[in-house]
Amino acid sequence: MNYEIVTLEEKIAVGVSGRTNNTSPDAGAVIGGLWNRFYNEGVYAAIPKKEGAKAMGIYTDYAGDERSDCTLVVACEAEREPEGDEFAVCRIPAGRYAKFIVRGDMVKAVAAAWQEIWQMELDRAFRCDFEEYQDDCMGETEVHIYIGLK
Repeated sequence: MNYEIVTLEEKIAVGVSGRTNNTSPDAGAVIGGLWNRFYNEGVYAAIPKKEGAKAMGIYTDYAGDERSDCTLVVACEAEREPEGDEFAVCRIPAGRYAKFIVRGDMVKAVAAAWQEIWQMELDRAFRCDFEEYQDDCMGETEVHIYIGLK
């Protein structure tokens, strides 16, 4: 699986969050529940200062490696943190990332890409990784996956 090394500036992302891990039997329910809240319960619509922002799945606060607990934030980039505690706020740290471009069915292609990424010899930081959805198509779509590097 091909990737390029990119350097990103810090991003502020706003949305909803939960804690899970890749081996948990309820991981799918947690992830699906967050996406449902984000789109179907009005979270995305209520986020201020997000003009044209793409949806993101952010993995942060790792307890260890890819098999350990982490916080998943389903969000979109915002210009600044909103007032109050209505939303989960995540700061994606500036730094070096391995950027993968995934095309295909949104669910199947992304899941298959993660299976490959977990097997790769990347010098991962386990600070923050994220997916950036280029559109909201469930069928043929493009997703950029960023893996934080040391």
